[in-house]
Amino acid sequence: MDAAPTSSQRSRWFWIASIWFGVGLFDATQNVFVMRSEGMHHAWFSLFVKLLLSWVPWALATPVVLRLGRHCPLALPSPAQWKQVSGWVIHASCCASIGLVYAAWTSWLDEILNPYLLSPGPPSFRHLFFDRFYNGLLASVFLYSAILLVSHLLESRERLAQQQTETARLNEQLSKAQLNALRRQIEPHFLFNSLNSIAGLVRERRNDAAVDMIAGLSEFLRKVLEESNRQEVSLGEEMEFLQKYLDIQKVRFADRLQFEVDVPKELFSAQVPSLILQPMVENAVKHGIAKRVQGGAIRVAAVRSNGSLTLSVYNDGPRLPVGWEKNASGIGINNARTRLHGLYGGAFQLNMRNREPDGVEVSVTVPFREA
Repeated sequence: MDAAPTSSQRSRWFWIASIWFGVGLFDATQNVFVMRSEGMHHAWFSLFVKLLLSWVPWALATPVVLRLGRHCPLALPSPAQWKQVSGWVIHASCCASIGLVYAAWTSWLDEILNPYLLSPGPPSFRHLFFDRFYNGLLASVFLYSAILLVSHLLESRERLAQQQTETARLNEQLSKAQLNALRRQIEPHFLFNSLNSIAGLVRERRNDAAVDMIAGLSEFLRKVLEESNRQEVSLGEEMEFLQKYLDIQKVRFADRLQFEVDVPKELFSAQVPSLILQPMVENAVKHGIAKRVQGGAIRVAAVRSNGSLTLSVYNDGPRLPVGWEKNASGIGINNARTRLHGLYGGAFQLNMRNREPDGVEVSVTVPFREA
């Protein structure tokens, strides 16, 4: 048993009925007013009703024609393609059938209403039927072709919408795959740097520090793997990730690394890209702290403003050299920029600038969204 009509089917029937009612109303009104203005004498109400109802067969046949248009599209036939020839035969048969029904319907209306006040009455039904059918052949072909054209336009629009939906779905999958690939690049990058640091501690015979660093690295990687399928995390979780990374670096640099956090707890629920702060802090350690015998300080801050969340990482190390914009950034910053573009399109900012009197700040601004 067929299911109840869907909302789209009901909407389609509504529009079909509305359009044909408008056509019938225009036809009836125009003919009645023109005939009256020319001084003719007819049963005006009966004529109006007859002209209005004469379009009922076409209204009822329109869904059938639309369906045939979808399932039997017309194309230029070739000798080797019988299906195309049969399509033309099916449409010609359907058009002729609608013309026959239309002729029978309008002849019957003339018989019972006699709108033209013919005396002693309208011609026989048989005479009216054949007259209406032959005289209406051209109009039937025109109307049928118009409905087929509408069917083709509707089908083309639906196909375009489906293609756009499929394209958007594929683009989303591609974007996720690219983001995952970029994330997999970030993790080994950090891992290799950490292993090099551990190797350095071993060479310096700082075995206890090396063991602590290995334990911290293990805990950090475990946390990363637990969240490996999430492209965004809360800022609170991101700060936990960052703290584990800093614990590792603290083993390496000891008192040479000072760390300050200025992140209000009310912002901990904000959604941020996972592992977005780690490459920024790693750059600050590598270029700002590691190169100085006395070490230095790093400050991480977060501010919400005008629907945006800004994360910043500042280090008080050497300033960026003149013309640094022309040199490519490291893998961490480059991957961060690409990931941000994949997640937010153009709705993000990633800036790196010198601060007065010393130091460098990297900031990321993304739309503010709570988890």
